[in-house]
Amino acid sequence: MDEDRDDKDAPQPEGLSRRGFIATLGSGAVAAAAAATAVSAAAASPALPDAAELVKVTLTINGRRQRVMVEPRWSLLFVIREQLGLTATKVGCERGECGSCTVLIDGKPRYACKTLAVEAEGADITTLEGLMNGEELGPVQQAFAEEDAFQCGYCTPGQIMAVEGLLRANPNPTLEEVRQGVSGNLCRCGSYALIFKAAHRAAELKKGRTT
Repeated sequence: MDEDRDDKDAPQPEGLSRRGFIATLGSGAVAAAAAATAVSAAAASPALPDAAELVKVTLTINGRRQRVMVEPRWSLLFVIREQLGLTATKVGCERGECGSCTVLIDGKPRYACKTLAVEAEGADITTLEGLMNGEELGPVQQAFAEEDAFQCGYCTPGQIMAVEGLLRANPNPTLEEVRQGVSGNLCRCGSYALIFKAAHRAAELKKGRTT
């Protein structure tokens, strides 16, 4: 019967109901708490530099000092290619996984995509162009050409730089040491066997042997 109906089912008068009033109070309290937390966090955090603010850095690349204006967030890869026009260093995954962007920093292989340009100031940076003597290929480049150690060739600059870094640290590596030395460089064509041969051939060329 109508007399047994719950009050909550009864028609509500126009305007704000008791339930709506309570809900409004709750949402307002949550919003106020969130705003207070945000203000507190902003006050506690130091001011970050503007990403678009240019800073001057001096990079030593292939023996030449280069003064460039960069954003603090720019990678060494971006500056090498887009600011300085040294395009032998390739853009790959840009996540430090493929090795296409490998350069030498103080003689050691590093991913240029994972290195900020401002981090590299004061270091000795070598790109693939820096391995050449004029128009003459360097020993590792020559070895890769002799052994056909590539297919599509996109990963080749990074592979060469990885081998160059390996041979500077270890002039006579074993096969396993070569495998470890280029393990951070991916070849989607699967030319690893020829890359390993090229590494050993490069070691011979660097020693002046012609076998």
